[in-house]
Amino acid sequence: MTRQRYAQISGWGMYVPPDIVSNEAFVKLGLETSDEWISSRTGISRRHVVSDETTSDMAVRASVEALRVAEMHPGEIDLVLVATCTPDHIMPATASLVQDRIGAKSAGAMDVNAACAGFVYALTAGAAHIESGRAKNVLVVGADELSMHLDWKDRGTCVLFGDGAGAVVLKAADEPGVLDSTTGSDGSGAGLLTIPGITRQRRNNGGSNGAGGYSVADSYLRMNGPQIFRWATQMMAKAAEKVIAGSGLRPADIDLYIPHQANFRIMEATARRLGLPLEKVFSNVQDYGNTSAASIPIALCEAIASGRIKIGDNIVLTSFGAGLSWAALAMRWGAAIPTHVSRWKPIKNTVETRMAAVRSAVRRGEWRVRSELDKRLGRDDD
Repeated sequence: MTRQRYAQISGWGMYVPPDIVSNEAFVKLGLETSDEWISSRTGISRRHVVSDETTSDMAVRASVEALRVAEMHPGEIDLVLVATCTPDHIMPATASLVQDRIGAKSAGAMDVNAACAGFVYALTAGAAHIESGRAKNVLVVGADELSMHLDWKDRGTCVLFGDGAGAVVLKAADEPGVLDSTTGSDGSGAGLLTIPGITRQRRNNGGSNGAGGYSVADSYLRMNGPQIFRWATQMMAKAAEKVIAGSGLRPADIDLYIPHQANFRIMEATARRLGLPLEKVFSNVQDYGNTSAASIPIALCEAIASGRIKIGDNIVLTSFGAGLSWAALAMRWGAAIPTHVSRWKPIKNTVETRMAAVRSAVRRGEWRVRSELDKRLGRDDD
């Protein structure tokens, strides 16, 4: 008789860049806003933003920490999944850069783009690989640097987002870990949250496919906040209810609920719909803002560090993002929490020299997007 395979988290790590932008900084930018206006509507007080790092840089730092906690050699990893909507390049995949830099020489690698829902999507895919027997150990990363795509004159978006990365190691286990998961999408709402970027321009040239060229459109993040808010509060609760029921649990059985850290009011409304008390809801949105695909793994790491998770706890993760996409996952925690985990330290590698030739013109353009913010906050242009 074949033994049932389960996927359990055995390691975790996070990284956020050192530069912090407080709510007061947006007043210096000349926005009609205030700390009270931002915090009362979102729960956000500050956020971390990159200065000279890429998405892969942050992902590597979080991954190294996760491998250290798991006490696992990179060579044991079978698959690297990086959830991101801000890859270093259109190609190659950011996951390939991470796979190379951490030394996971035997691993496959691919990116997952479901925007802010990406990490739970990737976690679901990683668990499926393990449960099916196609992998024993999977590294799942959520990393984004949305600050590169913000219009710093639009107070409806620029105050919401921050940068960061989080990672977990999934391993095959005999005891239940991931209990149930669900993913979904409604493409009819794709225009509600978007970064247009490079778009396909079609022309009527008499051909059968009407093919044309490409052009660079508005590269800023654009969002219909009120509609996203209404939709998210409903879908987050529905997705959570589905995986709770699919796991054979009741809401009362949930020990900790970790929702996507986009807006505290959304988290509060979702918990209310689920009948969960706020003490069972983990939130760190005040310190990081919305870090997109990094949001849930960063929150998971901080929940562990603060003693909110112990062996046997039932935990539910839910997320939503552009697409419109959503995902939820229920799991039973099975990993012992180390009494002390050393912080990440820089590792020697030759990635900068190897990647120098493929630093793209797109990224150089992104620095121009940030120039106004950098100057007004007194940052070095170097």
